[in-house]
Parts: sequence; structure tokens; C-alpha cells
Amino acid sequence: MPVPAVDRPPHPPATLASVNASLNYGGDAAGLICGYLLGAGTTPREVDTVQAAQWLANMRPQATPDTHLPQPPQDTFLWLHFNLSHAQAVRWMERHADLPEAFFDALKDRSVSTRIERDDDTLIAVLNDAHFDFAFEPSDIATLWTSVAPHLMVTGRTSPLRSVDALRTAVRSGNAPCSSVALLAELMRTQASGLVDIVRGVTQRIDDVEDALLAGRLDQKRARLGVLRRLLVRLQRLLAPEPAALFRLLQHPPVWMGADDAQELRDSTEEFSVVLRDMQGLQERIKLLQEEIAASVQEANSRSLFVLTVVTVLALPINILAGLFGMNVGGVPLADNGHGFWIIVAVVAAFTAVAGWLALRGTRDQ
Repeated sequence: MPVPAVDRPPHPPATLASVNASLNYGGDAAGLICGYLLGAGTTPREVDTVQAAQWLANMRPQATPDTHLPQPPQDTFLWLHFNLSHAQAVRWMERHADLPEAFFDALKDRSVSTRIERDDDTLIAVLNDAHFDFAFEPSDIATLWTSVAPHLMVTGRTSPLRSVDALRTAVRSGNAPCSSVALLAELMRTQASGLVDIVRGVTQRIDDVEDALLAGRLDQKRARLGVLRRLLVRLQRLLAPEPAALFRLLQHPPVWMGADDAQELRDSTEEFSVVLRDMQGLQERIKLLQEEIAASVQEANSRSLFVLTVVTVLALPINILAGLFGMNVGGVPLADNGHGFWIIVAVVAAFTAVAGWLALRGTRDQ
């Protein structure tokens, strides 16, 4: 039965085997989520950790060929994708993959700063991408650690990622790149495509907030703008160094990197840069909307404060006169006059009219 093409743990029936699989956190006993043997003119072939270890042993120049697998062709390469939450994943890579120390240092430090650098003849990349179940929250961003060599590409993550899932689906469907660098370029293109979907989703949400603003129905969508802006700022901060890192790498590529592979990386960088510019434009649009909403809220508050001031001014004459004439002392004016009540009403009305005219005169002059 084929493994489901998603970068997350499957949900098999509740058998003893499925219980053991669940204890492996979405991978096999070594934390391997998926492994593929790829190459030019060959059909992608799934491999497990045992087959991968044998293949890697046969690829070492000083190794004796193993009889379990035929000697690997020189134009093939291996892609191994690990779940780093599994305790055995790093141990297996240290034992069998012969990866540079810089890669393990990045895993140990859990560095999330985006970078692509060269370590001798190996490319070390730290990439950031959206979760598989991305919900437009700033926390839905995770890191992918990558090591790329001529015959081996190793990727590791702690949370399921969208770009890896899409790349795995493409490989399983037969659309596999011909080299490890081309696979890295395809991963970056897939990452850029995922960012395009995120930008479209954010744009749709901004359009909804803008329509609500024009219709005077803000409700709770003002707070949503802040969440979207924090998401874009976090994506911009994590992903903006990626194109610059690639351009620096392409100035001094490894000797085994062909011209076609370098061009593919350059093309993927340009696509990525366009998406980052779109994200920056969305940040400016959100900022303008927030300023307009803040101005509308301030105007509404000023209007409410003005109404409260007018009511207070209009009630001031009657409050003063009621306080004065309500004192239980002798000599209260008009106490013995039969028309005293109506005289006081007339005085209050006159003072209220004058106070209202003075309060409203300023608004007419503006």
C-alpha cells in the first residue's frame, strides 16, 4: 500500500502496527518520513532507511559494493526527508549520511534565520515555510533544514510543511528533477507558489475589511488587520534574506553544480523576490487601512464627546437654578409670587437657548 503523499503522520486503522507507527511521530524507526531515489531518465523509486543506508554505503569511494543493491549509477541521487522530532533521526544521519558538521550545528542550535551557504562541496540551507494546516496566524511558520550534495539531499523539519508536501506529491507523480540542486530549486519554487497563495488569501481578507470599512461595518475586523500585518512582517523578516543568500551563493557555486542548475536557482530566486515585493505592498496597504480606521474611530469618539458636551451645557442652567432655588433658606426670590414657577421656567429656557447657541456656533463656523 503506498504511503499517503502528505508531510504529516497518516491515520491508519487502529492495529498494533499503527500504534507502533504512531510512536515514531510520523516516520519509520529512524524518523524517515519519505525517501526517493531519483535521477535523469529514471522513475522515482521509494526507499526506506535500510535501502538508503545500503545505497549511501555503495556511493562511498572506498566502500565495497553491497550485494543487496546494484551499484548506483553516477547520475542518480537520493532525497531523504526526516522528522526531527524523532529521537533517532539525527543519530541515523550521523551514522549513515556523512553530512557536514555545519548541518548538525544548525540542527543543534535550531537556527531559524534563513540562509543558504556553502560548506566545502555541500550546500547548507535553512528555509522557512508555512505549516501544512496554515491558518493565517503568525505562529504558523516552521523551519526546514536542508543539506544538498551531488548525490544526496537531506531535509528535516519538526512540523509538517506545505512546500515539502507539494514537492513530495510532484515526485510521486513522476515529475522529479534530474539533480539534487534542481530538486532544491523546485523546493524553492514550490515555496514561492505557497507564498503566492498566502498573499492571495491575505489580499482577499484585506478586501473584505476594506469593503466593511466603506459600508461602515467594522465590527471585529479591525483586530484582524493587526494579525495579518504581523503575519506579513514575520514572513518578510524570515524570508527576505533568502534571495540575497542565493545570489551570494551563485557568485561562487560548488564545482559540481552545472550551469543549468545554477540558472534554475537564479530563476527561483527571481520568483521569490516578486512575491516578497507583493508582500511589502500588502503591508503598506494594511498600514493605510489601519490609519483610516483609526481616523474613523477618532472621529466617532469626537462626535460622541461633542454630543455629551452639548447635553452638559444645555443642562447647566437648570441645574444651577434648581440648586439655588432648592436651598431651604429664607429670602428665596419669587417664593410668594403666584407666577414664580413660570418666571423661573422662562429664565431657564432663555439661558438654555443662549447656552445652546454658544455651543453650536463653533460647529457652524467650521
